[in-house]
Amino acid sequence: MAREKRGRRLRALAAPFTVAAPSGARIGDRVHATGRDDEVLRLVGRHLGHHQRADLAHRVGIGKVRVKDNQRAERKRELTKQSSSRMAGSMTRASEDQYQLGLRCLYDEASSLRRAIRAITRRAAVACGTRKGKVRGYRDQAERFQKQRRLQALKARLARVEARIRAGRPSIVVGGRRLAKARHNVEKSRLTEQQWRERWDAQRMFLTADGETGAPFGNYTITVDPNDGSVTIVLPEPLRHLANAPRGRYRLEGTVQFSHRRDEWLDRVTVNRAVRYDFVYLPVRGRWYLDASWGADTAVLPTPDEIRASGERTIGVDLNADHLAAHVLDEHGNPIGRPETIPLDLVGPASQRDGRLRAAITELIQLARRHDCAGIVVENLDFDDARATGREHMGRGGRGKKFRRTVAGIPTARFRERLRGMAFHAGLVVIAVDPAYTSIWGERYWKAPLQQQNSKTTVTRHHGAAVAIGRRGLGHRIRRRPGVTASDQRIASRRATGQTVFVPRPRGTTSPPRTASTPIPDGKTRQCQGDRLALLPDPEDRSWGHRITDPVYVD
Repeated sequence: MAREKRGRRLRALAAPFTVAAPSGARIGDRVHATGRDDEVLRLVGRHLGHHQRADLAHRVGIGKVRVKDNQRAERKRELTKQSSSRMAGSMTRASEDQYQLGLRCLYDEASSLRRAIRAITRRAAVACGTRKGKVRGYRDQAERFQKQRRLQALKARLARVEARIRAGRPSIVVGGRRLAKARHNVEKSRLTEQQWRERWDAQRMFLTADGETGAPFGNYTITVDPNDGSVTIVLPEPLRHLANAPRGRYRLEGTVQFSHRRDEWLDRVTVNRAVRYDFVYLPVRGRWYLDASWGADTAVLPTPDEIRASGERTIGVDLNADHLAAHVLDEHGNPIGRPETIPLDLVGPASQRDGRLRAAITELIQLARRHDCAGIVVENLDFDDARATGREHMGRGGRGKKFRRTVAGIPTARFRERLRGMAFHAGLVVIAVDPAYTSIWGERYWKAPLQQQNSKTTVTRHHGAAVAIGRRGLGHRIRRRPGVTASDQRIASRRATGQTVFVPRPRGTTSPPRTASTPIPDGKTRQCQGDRLALLPDPEDRSWGHRITDPVYVD
């Protein structure tokens, strides 16, 4: 009531939804390339990479135009002279994808800059050391002066980004901007010049062939025979003299098996359905890999209402920087069992972080299977706004900086994508909910009951948030109904009046008052108004052993 009097309103919550199934699959296997194979793959990759980068520069020069005006047919015709028709199609498709991705990144950067500018402008409009409504002014004049300088820098960056958007010329670095900047700081990046050069050349090679339905084994340019695992590749026109197979093809001595998800790959290549192949070279290991990818059929997943109606269990998950807090719930939103904590150690190289994240998701899926859960409920987190305006809303000093680093370290996007794919193949449904107030309300309404129920387990606010997330995914309110039976033995023997399942009270019916001639059921000694939802009193007195044939009622 106090909050309503002050005029504070909670923001509207988005409805829970089922996360879409993965739109494709990608598998990989090592290619045991010999010295001759390595030389041929390098020559082909550098040759195609050079022409693909030239085509990308041409596409950026065309600018932001309609699809029919991007001159793809003309560019493909010119590239066919230096490669082949299918290779030229793959290069023009890659150039268009990179260009559209660059434009989307420019739009996202402009949106982030505008949010930061609005946040600083609102705070700068309030006098230092004062507050105007919910907006707090800066601490002193020195801080306000530094924020004004930052505001000018942000406006200058926004002007440059908007100019690039109008011109339709995004900045694209083939090979990666981070690796390009490392060339000027080789010593700080702990690389030698030779190591940097090998990584740079490996990233700029182009060895990709799009699949084609009806072609031999789903791809004519790069073909993998499922019978013996042999790999053949069509050589570009200037490199046809290196062919060791008919029709200008080169057959590698190494073979590929594709152990992971091999059955799905065989189902496609045996009926000549399209499969795309990518050769990848890792200079750190000195190995070649071949990746196969294809588009998956559209899967129709059940909605949250259908899962609740089916009576299946779900598991709510609260994602944190160092662990996953989970709790299993039944179809009514009641917590089942004890809260679970899955460690999430993401310190170390990127490859190790991804592996540890996959291990945590695997443990979460195993937990859901043990409890026969039908879905996993997670928050639809997105920290873009927090990263853009974190300095204005997440505190200052060491504490604020630590909190911003914690938020930046939570792998929201990667966790969501990994969980979506792994849960789908495990037969589980992922439900995303609005993250508003889950931690606050979970701690307020569920931490103490969970701790009382699990005295041997340390319950944190994150476990309460997991319960709140799971209940929101099922469509229940987070707060428990008042009057839930306590743990007291005398009170617990009575019927609970606040279950999570809503039991409507019969309208216009109340328990008749008891009189001296009416035996008191349940062995009660106090004559009072009954609290049972019954039309008539209990006709049987189990303590005395006789029936009441003529009950007395009072109007």
